[in-house]
Amino acid sequence: MRFANLLGRAVLVTGTDSAGATDVEKASGGEFGPDPQAVYERWDEFVGWARNTDLTEALPFDVADLRAPAPAPAQVFAIGLNYRDHAAESNFAVPDTFPPVFTKFRTALSGPQTTVVLPDGGNTDWEVELVAVIGKRAANVAAADAWGCVAGLTVGQDLSERASQLAGPAPQFSLGKSFPGFAPVGPWVVTVDEFTDPDDLELGCAVNGETLQHGRTRQLLFSVPALIEGLSRVTPLLPGDLIFTGTPAGVGIGRDPKRFLQPGDELTTYVTGIGELRQRFVSA
Repeated sequence: MRFANLLGRAVLVTGTDSAGATDVEKASGGEFGPDPQAVYERWDEFVGWARNTDLTEALPFDVADLRAPAPAPAQVFAIGLNYRDHAAESNFAVPDTFPPVFTKFRTALSGPQTTVVLPDGGNTDWEVELVAVIGKRAANVAAADAWGCVAGLTVGQDLSERASQLAGPAPQFSLGKSFPGFAPVGPWVVTVDEFTDPDDLELGCAVNGETLQHGRTRQLLFSVPALIEGLSRVTPLLPGDLIFTGTPAGVGIGRDPKRFLQPGDELTTYVTGIGELRQRFVSA
């Protein structure tokens, strides 16, 4: 099942791509409202309804009209150094007990096809990430039970302004990663049962057609279940929360010479089995 946010309304997407969308409020006769974020509060109930709903009258739509499928999460968790090769290119030790955690403020969230204004400084970097969306309140959840707390998976970009991120007496990871449009997510949330192995998905990104990152989520040092276990020991995870799970090697700051996004660049980001993001960049 694929759940999306079409111009601010909750929809179910059918077909192998953007073949059609069914408006949730209309199809359910008002049982579920139009707000995509509110659906996560009743996720299990919603999935039960959706699996028994006729979607044959889905209407065509433009992917450019999609918004972030979880547009107003209470919490956005972002995980650092969760791939061995990315830790190495960043000149950090591999985390042993748990990876670094920061946030991307939710005002940075955007949909899958956007134009992003580059901040002054010219140090904006790319980071492809698998994003897990929480589907029920999770506190002190064991890893063995963690997939049962996940509404689904989506694609994310952890865009990062490196000068801001590393400025000051201590790094400002959250601020440097939270400029407007710096958290594109989408194009939709795919339920876990759609994947043969949700722990092993291909992901990558390209700038102007040149592949710069490529990996598989089986290379995560801390899997989605391990992240949920560790985070939920500290703070309850809430329906609709997002977990950006980390990025593989290939970021611009890890290159020699360093490379950053420029006005006119187009960044494409994908996770196989989910879909693609597409961002174009312009100067301030």
